[in-house]
Amino acid sequence: MKKNNIPSFLHSYRFSLLLIASIVFGALLGIIMKKDAAMFKPLGDIFLNLLFTVIVPLVFFSISSTVAAMTNLRRLGKILLLMVLIFVATGLVASVVMIAAVVLFPPALASSIPLPAAIEVQHLKASEQLVRAFTVSDFPNLLSKNNMLALIVFSLLTGLATSAVGEKGKTFAAFLSSANEVMMKLISFIMYYAPIGLGAYFAYLVGVFGPELLGSYVRAMTLYYPTALIYFAVAFSCYAFLAGRARGVKKFWREIIPPSLIALATGSSIATIPANLQAADNIGVPKDISEVVIPVGATIHMEGSCLAAVLKIAFLFGIFQMPFSGLEPILTALGIALLTGVVVSGIPGGGTIGELLILSFYGFPPEALPLITMIGTLVDAPATMINAVGDNVSSMLVARVLGGKSWMESSG
Repeated sequence: MKKNNIPSFLHSYRFSLLLIASIVFGALLGIIMKKDAAMFKPLGDIFLNLLFTVIVPLVFFSISSTVAAMTNLRRLGKILLLMVLIFVATGLVASVVMIAAVVLFPPALASSIPLPAAIEVQHLKASEQLVRAFTVSDFPNLLSKNNMLALIVFSLLTGLATSAVGEKGKTFAAFLSSANEVMMKLISFIMYYAPIGLGAYFAYLVGVFGPELLGSYVRAMTLYYPTALIYFAVAFSCYAFLAGRARGVKKFWREIIPPSLIALATGSSIATIPANLQAADNIGVPKDISEVVIPVGATIHMEGSCLAAVLKIAFLFGIFQMPFSGLEPILTALGIALLTGVVVSGIPGGGTIGELLILSFYGFPPEALPLITMIGTLVDAPATMINAVGDNVSSMLVARVLGGKSWMESSG
C-alpha cells in the first residue's frame, strides 16, 4: 500500500482535519466579513437539508436490516445479556461524570446566540414524554426527523418481524440489506459536501453572531479533554479492579496501551478490534466472551460518546441561555446520552442521529445541528479511545460474573 508515506494519524483523521480546517476558514471569513457573511448561509442550508432528508431512510434500513440478519444468538444469550447490562451501567457512569462536570463548569457560559425559533424546552409529564418519544399516532409521522426514537422502535420491530418469519422473510431481508447499502453510499456522497456546507455555515454564524462562539468551543474542549482522560484512568482502573482485583488492574494497564494508541491513530473502534482481542487474550479473558463482547461493543458501546452527548446538550443549553439544572433536563440528558452511546452508536452515522435526538427531544431549531457537529469532530480522538478500551474492560467484567473470582487463575 502506498500510504506508508503519510503519517497514520493524518491518514486516519484526514477528513476530520479537513472539516476542522474548513470550519476555521469559515470562521475567519465570518470575522472578516461580519454581517455580510450571511450570504454564505444558503450553502450551509443545502448541507443541512440533504442530511435531514436522508436520515430517516438511513436509520430505518440500517437498524431493520441489522436486526433481520441476526441468527443463532440463543446459545450466547447469557453473555449477551450480561454484556448489555454492563454496557448500560458503564454508559450511565460516563454520563453522570460528564453531567457533574458541565454543572460545575458550564461549557458555553458567556455565549448568547438568538438563532431562529430559540424555543423553550417542552415540559411534559414523564408518562406523556415517554409516549411521545417512543410512539407516534400515525405512520406518516414516523417519516420525520422530529420522531427519531419512534422510528428506531419501529425499525427494531420490523427487523425482528423479518427475522421471525424465517424463510419467507429472506427476500424482504435482502431488500433491507440492499437498501441499507444504498443509503450508506448516499450519505457518503452527501459528506463530500460537508467541508463546504459546514464552512459556509460557520462563516454565517461567526459573522452574524460574533467570534464569542469560538470561545465557547475552547471552553468546551477545556472541559472535555481533562474529563475524558480522568474517566479513562480512574473509571477503567476501577472496572479492572472489580473484575480482577489488583492483578486485574496490573494486567489491564500492561496490555491496554497498544489498543489505546491504535484507537487514537485510526479514529475507529472497529479498527481496534484485533489489538483489543489480543489484549483481552493476554489478560486472560475467555475467547468465547472476548470474541462476542469486543466486536459487538465496537458498534454499540460508546462511553466516549456518552460523555460527548452530555457536553453537546449542556453546550446548547448555554448557547440558548437556558439553565441546565433541575431533575427533568438532567434525567433527559442521561437518557439521550445512554441512547447515543449504547443504542444509536451502532447505527451508521450514529453521531448525527444522536445529535438529531438532542434537537428533537429539547426542541432546538435545526440551525443548532452544525454547532454540536463541530463538538463531535473535536472530541473524536479521545472519545474513540475511551469507546474502544471500554469494550476490553467490559469483557473482563463479563468474565468475572460468569467465571467467578478465580476466572483469571483458571485462564492462566
